[in-house]
Amino acid sequence: MEVLKHNLKVTPYEYQQEGILFGLRKKRFLIGDEPGLGKTLQSIGVVDCAHAYPCLVICPASLKINWQREFEKFADVRALVLQDSVRGTFPYLLQRGMYQVAIVNFESLRKYFVWDIKSKGDFRLKDVVFGDYIKLFRSVIIDESHKVKDPSAQQTIFTKGICTGKKYIALLSGTPVVNRPEDLIAQLSIMDRLGENFGSRSQFVSDYCSFGKDQKEEQAEALAELSRKLYAHCMIRREKRTVLKELPDKTRTDLIVDLDPKSREIYNTASENLQKYLEEYTQCTDVEIRRKMRMEALVKFMTLRSLSAKGKIKQAVDFINTFLANDRPLILFCSLHEIVDALKKAFPKAVSVTGRDTLVEKQAAVDSFQNGHAQLIVCSIKAAGVGLTLTASSNVAFIELPWTYSDCCQCEDRAHRIGQKDNVTCYYLLGRNTIDHTLYSIIHKKKSIANQIMAANDDIPQDEMYFDELVSAFLNPEQYD
Repeated sequence: MEVLKHNLKVTPYEYQQEGILFGLRKKRFLIGDEPGLGKTLQSIGVVDCAHAYPCLVICPASLKINWQREFEKFADVRALVLQDSVRGTFPYLLQRGMYQVAIVNFESLRKYFVWDIKSKGDFRLKDVVFGDYIKLFRSVIIDESHKVKDPSAQQTIFTKGICTGKKYIALLSGTPVVNRPEDLIAQLSIMDRLGENFGSRSQFVSDYCSFGKDQKEEQAEALAELSRKLYAHCMIRREKRTVLKELPDKTRTDLIVDLDPKSREIYNTASENLQKYLEEYTQCTDVEIRRKMRMEALVKFMTLRSLSAKGKIKQAVDFINTFLANDRPLILFCSLHEIVDALKKAFPKAVSVTGRDTLVEKQAAVDSFQNGHAQLIVCSIKAAGVGLTLTASSNVAFIELPWTYSDCCQCEDRAHRIGQKDNVTCYYLLGRNTIDHTLYSIIHKKKSIANQIMAANDDIPQDEMYFDELVSAFLNPEQYD
């Protein structure tokens, strides 16, 4: 296949190659694959094979750093996350070829790309004055494109204006139709497919949306025709079960997220104090003093993990909202009661399994999740890491990292067990420049050490071998890259 001859740094699965070739042919297209099937890689493959740089990625805030890393990993190009420090210079950096990709979240489109709006209150696209530099982009990728399904929303209007005239436009969404066919109108318009393939907005509504309760047969025929036209003109979609033979039983994905500013400040202070303490420890020769210092340092490591987790709550909520919008259930692991409470407040319909719940409450939560009554189950590593069956979901996410590889496997295997029909995808939300990376490196690169403990209890191992590995990874992170 043509894609295999290209210089992508990975070889896509056959179905992903199909997606890349589809995108290269259609140029303005929608990838509707289920989560975990590599929509990111497919869209990067299209942009890179077409050399459609500079490229703009519009995505949820929690995924910006992940997009940066994926472009650099798969296509070996430099990607720039837009932030205040480059607000006035990023067009120059792109124009000079210092970066090939710019990445922005939906909420910041106005901040970086809109000069003026010639209307007070509600406005339309014709009222928006964009910066001339939007002409720099040869391609645009819109991740979780169902976020721009409302034609009257500001983010949709800005996205439509930025995409106008672009040769390559890739929309990515596991659920492009969230509630009704009308959800497609804005997305088709952004791709410039509405008038080209469906007549117009009014024609689309007339053909696929205007049915009474007594017209179920006509509606079914219309939706079947809509599906056929979507696949023929601009959409490709695969489900996990249709490509299961190509997939490993379990896939791990690390997502790098930023801590909120206040948490970052507190974390940095604690990290610096720990580093000084560990330097003293490494220079100490007295066995008994070293033992006492080791126990104190373990407490400090636990504190760092907690600070990182607290700082990720906002980004975690954004990730969960994005994920649940795809109408897929999610198993979420954390440790601190404070994190559980914050998530239950953000997602009141979620169920939980924690150490504070009775056996009856735990079983009721599991039954609710397994029976499809709840989309999100928040689990503590200690209380839910063993024994439970949660095969209603094939997606597991960690806000806090367990201390060992075996703890990770125990938690992951709540979904990855008999009764699971899909590949299991495990997402690890890692705080940028935090202890998360230290633990992650040990968990997945030093399994022989982590495997000493065989049951998930979320207690930090207190043996000297594990501690020395933890100290080495913390003080010398470059050795674990």
